[in-house]
Amino acid sequence: MVTLLLDQTQLEVVLSPIERAASFRRENIRIARDTITKVQLTDDAWTWLRGVPNPGTHIPSILAAGTWKAAGSTDFVLIRRRRPSVVVDLDGDDEFRRLILTTSHGLALTQALRLDVSSEPADVEEIVATAPTPVSKEKRRPVIRPRPA
Repeated sequence: MVTLLLDQTQLEVVLSPIERAASFRRENIRIARDTITKVQLTDDAWTWLRGVPNPGTHIPSILAAGTWKAAGSTDFVLIRRRRPSVVVDLDGDDEFRRLILTTSHGLALTQALRLDVSSEPADVEEIVATAPTPVSKEKRRPVIRPRPA
């Protein structure tokens, strides 16, 4: 499973050695934070695939990894089986138009992108866990319960 690191300027997708081999990548994926336009959570990342692996690995319903090219777009894909995933749409990135990643940290990513983060890269799970909880200034109405008979 990929590790997602975030700082003030970029999102870094840290790949394990096996993920690097399957996706034919030597380095991690680094995306400028200002190119991220939309982040979506999905339970079935296979429906988001478009194009063909070039270069990449594809074992239907088991693994899709690498660069996927379609007419006019290039996506980076790392999908394992039918696990929770995140789809990150990009605008203005030199290499990719979309990232499709199997990770259980998708919700943490969406929350961390809304927060001010340090200049040092940190795991999105840590960012969300250490973020201050917002205090609601809204007063709650008292609950009125019926009296017992």
